[in-house]
Amino acid sequence: MSSSLDPNQGGDEKKKTYHKQATGLAWKTVQAHSAESSLKLYGSCFCPFVHRVWISLEHKQLEYEYVEVDVYRKPKLLLDINPRGLVPALRHDDWGCYESTVLMEYLEDLGGSVTLLPKDPKVRAHSRLWSDHINRHIIPIFYRYLQAQEAKDQASFAKELTEQISTLVSAADMTGPFFLGEEMTFVDVQIAPWVIRLEKVLKPYRGWPEPEPGSRWEKWVRAIEGNEAVKNTTSDDQLYLDSYERYAENRPNTSQVREAINSGRGLP
Repeated sequence: MSSSLDPNQGGDEKKKTYHKQATGLAWKTVQAHSAESSLKLYGSCFCPFVHRVWISLEHKQLEYEYVEVDVYRKPKLLLDINPRGLVPALRHDDWGCYESTVLMEYLEDLGGSVTLLPKDPKVRAHSRLWSDHINRHIIPIFYRYLQAQEAKDQASFAKELTEQISTLVSAADMTGPFFLGEEMTFVDVQIAPWVIRLEKVLKPYRGWPEPEPGSRWEKWVRAIEGNEAVKNTTSDDQLYLDSYERYAENRPNTSQVREAINSGRGLP
């Protein structure tokens, strides 16, 4: 196998693989945050879990440095923070941490000009509860649907994904446009990368439909898509098409997420 090919390509250079550099507005944001900083985000441009933390940093207007890493080659600078070699990872001075939801909470504790978790303890708990719903019931189904190769399985997972999204929408503020109302908060950032990938990945690969016109879900989707922090951390469509082809074909050596989904385990 050529050393220039990634393991998920199986020696076939015609197979698309994950991108290793952001494009479009996301690339401009990378360039704007390339200077040395005590707060560093180690990420991979295609990864939705990284996208969460990146949106948080941008929305909260914190000073940070973005460092692109090839997560499948697990560089030492990443392993020093996360022994499993997964992104996202943060280093703040001489301290490091990982796991996207944990990192979002840490950024909240740092402050910034914008908060994602409200002050009211009950509303904070409500936000954490529905973030948990996203992580337990929406994200795994997204991958099962994308990786399913049989039409009957795809139809079953599409139905389940629709139902789980509907459950989330039913818990949202009735007026919106975001989960808690007029402003983007924690739950919105938790779901945002997958909202983007419904359009840029599931739609072309599995025929995921547009939100029903006039629905609460459509209102929420458009608000997320139009948010500046989301737009500025989102690459051009081709990056997602290429990077997720390996999932859509359920190729070996795609990722730990792919292996966990296929084995029925929880996400890594």
